[in-house]
Formats: sequence, structure tokens, C-alpha cells
Amino acid sequence: MEAIMQFELSKEFLERFQQALDESDESFIKQSLEGVNPADITSLLYEFDADQCKYVFGLLPLEADAAILQDLDADVREGFLKHFTPKELAGYLEHMDSDDGADILYQLPLKVREEVIKDIENEEKASHLLDLLRYPEDVAGGLMAKEMIRANVNWTILQCIDEIRKQAENVQRIYSVYVVDDKGKLLGRVSLKKIILADDNTRIADIFDDDLVAVETHMEDEEVAAMMTKYDLDAVPVVNARGKLVGRITIDDIVDVITEQAEEERQIMAGISSDVEEDDSVWDLSKARLPWLIIGMAGGFLGAQFLGLFEGDIAIIPALAFFIPLITATGGNVGIQSSSIVVQSLANPNVFAGTMLQRLFKVLLVAIVNGVILALMVFGAVMLVNKNQELAMTVSLALFSVVLLASFMGTVTPLILDKFGINPALASGPFITTANDLLGLAVYFSVAHLLYNL
Repeated sequence: MEAIMQFELSKEFLERFQQALDESDESFIKQSLEGVNPADITSLLYEFDADQCKYVFGLLPLEADAAILQDLDADVREGFLKHFTPKELAGYLEHMDSDDGADILYQLPLKVREEVIKDIENEEKASHLLDLLRYPEDVAGGLMAKEMIRANVNWTILQCIDEIRKQAENVQRIYSVYVVDDKGKLLGRVSLKKIILADDNTRIADIFDDDLVAVETHMEDEEVAAMMTKYDLDAVPVVNARGKLVGRITIDDIVDVITEQAEEERQIMAGISSDVEEDDSVWDLSKARLPWLIIGMAGGFLGAQFLGLFEGDIAIIPALAFFIPLITATGGNVGIQSSSIVVQSLANPNVFAGTMLQRLFKVLLVAIVNGVILALMVFGAVMLVNKNQELAMTVSLALFSVVLLASFMGTVTPLILDKFGINPALASGPFITTANDLLGLAVYFSVAHLLYNL
């Protein structure tokens, strides 16, 4: 096995590599990248334009080129693919697993996609890719790879080993051998350890395990990710509606799904309405941020109008105005904390056990503890600074009430959104903050009205 060279992307190396590209110094480029992990080469190529990257591609082995194409960010890759002919792309796809090849084909126009498949010399690979393109990208059928090791339940260990040697040429990672019947229906799996330790004449039927977790082709990628996480699986077989083994999903594909899901929720929680990257155009970045900024601005405008209703109260007791930022900021923070925990629990159902009533009761207890501590701290601070017991009581009671209300809102809102099929991460961003600002003001001045008899 070829050793992987340690690689450091320094400023000096970048300058020297740029010089080599300018001078078409093939010798330096080949020598400097020999033995370097394709992931490191990918990081290097992000520093250069598409034409220069394609020039480097022409100097590398096809296996390295294929690995780099897989590693490229999807948005960057979509533009980069336009610089290759269908014949060139077909050559790269022959050195990829079918699931990675399908990801690339999804990014090509339909006509180019068909030309690429036509130029693939390996008939089995072309057949696998055509099969995968039948499925949407976000279901198990679109995630799976067709390359895997399977064995007939009636084979002996010797037959199984011979077949493994044949099939393993196209399989990069072997986690286990899937056992099927004569019709291809999945029956179970057998570990490599059992195969190695068994006698040559032992039948697969005598040693395979039938307690196998499998997914169907139509299962959504998020459900597959949850299942593999729950059972701590490195790979999971995929079956069709008739139970026939059609592929497998490996952990590296699920890591991608989990990463994309986390990124999507992070952006939604931050008030960004679509998937954008730092290197997208100014207009795309602005367009993704504007909707929630406008909603936030509208909420602020409503808050200002709402505050105007209590203008008379503030005129009578001006000190009330000093604590408005404290009330709104605390309510927003408590709401975001509560909603974030609920969103996390919805992504991993095992975290949150119990009924809805039990959840709300636990949230109430936490809110009471936090509210009492914060209220006592604020009461002491106001007494220390203003020496006004009535004002201190008003602010501390209002803060306690806001903590309870914001905790309730932060818990219930994502649960309701999830019930109606809306991404609950929406509740952890500007939505909950704006709502809690308005509710906090209402609570604050309602308490002031009661205590001051306004």
C-alpha cells in the first residue's frame, strides 16, 4: 500500500505552485503532489481557477482525479464539471463507487448526463448508475451504493471466499457479507471473522445472523441517519419493496447527510432562509438574509408601537424605561435556549423520553429555578442602585414571569411546527426572539400596572 505523504498548505508552497502553473512545470507539479492525500490536493485546488485546476487534473492519475471530484464542495463542483467533456467525466466515474458517481451525474444537464453514461465502458457500472438515477437524492435509494459483497445462503465457506475475491475488486470497504436466497431476497449477514474461522465446507446457512437492520429504498435520508446513529452501524443494507437486496449505505454518506442537516438548521436558526456559502454572490447572500431581517424589523416596529401604548406609564415612572432592554434580552435568550434543546431532541428522539405533559412539567421546573435565581439577583441589584423597593419588586416579578413564559414558548413552538411538518429550527431564531420581545413588554408593563395601581 502506498504511503500517504504529510502535506502542509503554506503560503510559500502556494506561491511556488502558482509559479509552476504559470510556467507549465509538469515535473514540479507531479513531484509535489505524489503520494499526497486527494483531500489535501482538493484544499490546494480551491486556491486556483478552473482552468488551472483542470491542468493539474491532467497530470494526476485517474484514481486521484476521481477522489478529488468526490471531495469538492457541491456548489464548486457543479461549475467545475462544465470544463470536462462527457468522455473525461465517464473515465472519472469508472473509478468511483456508484453512489458518488450518481451524485456527480445529478449535477449535470440531462443531455450531458446521458452522454456520460453512454461513454462509460464498464457495462455493470453504467447499469448501476442508471439504477441509482431512478431515485431522488434525499432517499435511501439515492444514497446507496450498488457495490457490496453478497453470498447465497446455500454456499459453502469456500464458495463464499472465492466470490468475495471476485466482488471485492469493486468494493473499497468490506464491513460484512450480506446473505441472500436464490431470488436475491435479503436474509441476514455474516461477519468476515466468522467466514475466516469456519471450515471450508461449512454452509453459510449455518453461521449467518438474521437479526439484521435494513432500510427500504423510499426511506428519507434523515430517517436513515437516525437509524444508523441509533444502532451505531458502519453500513446498512437497502432493500426494495419485495425485500430484495439492492444496495448498501455506508457511514461516510450518512456523515454527509448529518453535516448538511446541521448546516441547514444552523442557517435557519440564524435567520438565513436558503443554503448559501461565503463565496456566493452578494445578491444571493443578501436574498437569503433579507426575509428574516424584514420580519425582525417588522417585529421591532410592532414593539415600538406596542411600547407607545405605555407611554403614559413611562412618563409617570421614568425608571421603568431603564429595564426594558433587560426584560426583552432575557426573554429572547431563555426562548432560544429552550427551543434549541427541543430542536435537538426532535433530531434525536431518544434524548427526550416521556409524554408531552412530562416534557412541559420538566421545562416548568427548570424555568422556575432559573426565574427565581434571576429575579433575586435583579431585586438585589435594583435595591442597591435605586433603593426603590416597589421598582425592584416590579422588575423582579416581571423578569420571573418572562422567564416562565419564554421557556413555555420556546418549548411549545418547535413542537407545534414539527407537528405541522415545518422545520422546527425556525423557532430557534428571529421568530422566537421577536415573539418573546413583544410578550416580555406586555408582561413587564402588566406587572407595573398591578403593583403601581396605574
